[in-house]
Amino acid sequence: MNMKYLASLFITLFMTGFFASTHMVAAEDYRLVKITDELDMPWGLAFLPNGDLLVTELSGSLRRVRDGKVSAPIGNVPDVLYDGQGGLMDVVLHPDFAENNLVYLTYAAGTPEANRLVLMRARLADKTLENPETLYQTQNRNRPVHFGARLVFLNDGTLILTHGDAFDEREKAQDLSSSTGKILRLTETGDAPPDNPFIGQSGSRPEIFSYGHRNPQAVVYDPQTDRIYAHEHGPRGGDELNLIRPRVNYGWPAITYGIDYSGAKISPYTALPGMEQPLTYWDPSIAPSGMTLYQGAMFPEWQGDLFMTSLRFKNVYHVDMQDGLPAQQKTLFGEINQRLRDIRTAPDGSLYILAEGNKGAIWQVLRK
Repeated sequence: MNMKYLASLFITLFMTGFFASTHMVAAEDYRLVKITDELDMPWGLAFLPNGDLLVTELSGSLRRVRDGKVSAPIGNVPDVLYDGQGGLMDVVLHPDFAENNLVYLTYAAGTPEANRLVLMRARLADKTLENPETLYQTQNRNRPVHFGARLVFLNDGTLILTHGDAFDEREKAQDLSSSTGKILRLTETGDAPPDNPFIGQSGSRPEIFSYGHRNPQAVVYDPQTDRIYAHEHGPRGGDELNLIRPRVNYGWPAITYGIDYSGAKISPYTALPGMEQPLTYWDPSIAPSGMTLYQGAMFPEWQGDLFMTSLRFKNVYHVDMQDGLPAQQKTLFGEINQRLRDIRTAPDGSLYILAEGNKGAIWQVLRK
């Protein structure tokens, strides 16, 4: 094996706390509580005002979880393409949910050979969705993978939607006439806001906010600083954490810190003029999935830090953020020992973690 790669592996694991994870876990003042393990491939999570959890299952069901009990599937959810990495994916509440009961969902539709990412919204009743409407659909893609599909609302009421590169179509991440490999900014009704960066530019899609992305699997927003953070899967190596800004080109696939799964080079460049560098990257890949920006009272020492779930290493990466930049990292919650799909900060300041599988679980992180 290449000695340079082995050295990189050792340094990355050491710096992220992989070898020291047992010590670091023992030092944390928390306890883990399993809420349920009766979900099928849970993917997204939202907190309802009454304390219920709203959870998507990749296989196509939307469920309430109340006091650890999982409801029957909520009715009137559209049929989804449950294939590859596609299915029913993210869920977020409208900022005025208490008044309008609107929920937003992302899902895959179409066929394995011609599929698309769909954004919809509906009113949540007790056991069903009312008045479902499709707000936005991407162009068709040729493989049901790398959907991105994460959502977050901004202070101005607009909505960020991540869209991956469909794996085989990575060159489209640099093509402004395509929604593939982009981060999109939409109004609450799915239109392009008039102040989007590529409005009126010939040959460019007006919904594009930033471009040059591979598979952005999480996006979070800091309303206090107006910063948007996203992470994305690299290929073999090169997972990235980025500060997302309008009109910026994040480089994929022209620049990357990873290589192809075959071992071949994707690009000889890790930097080029006019292309943004990540805040940090991981080589080897950690396979990041969900992410939360901690802003809660239960763990004040974590205030403003990022927490991201790892599918590969079955733990959570805690990234200490200092003035908007990543500092030290460590790994937590490895005792769950499952592929972790998402992490969210609850209104009470605890953390909720989704673990994958047909016995998919929800774990809550509480102060001891």
